[in-house]
Amino acid sequence: MEKRELYEVKESKIVRNRRFCPRCGPGVFLGEHKDRFSCGKCGYTEFKKKK
Repeated sequence: MEKRELYEVKESKIVRNRRFCPRCGPGVFLGEHKDRFSCGKCGYTEFKKKK
């Protein structure tokens, strides 16, 4: 994953494309997997809802 995939420029503002970890706070992104989101720093995990 490259840094340019995490951020996007819209209307001269930087927009983050990934979610932040609710425990660690801004600056720590959640990794996106097939069935879950997880934090590599603290181990926080959210499972994706099945449709």
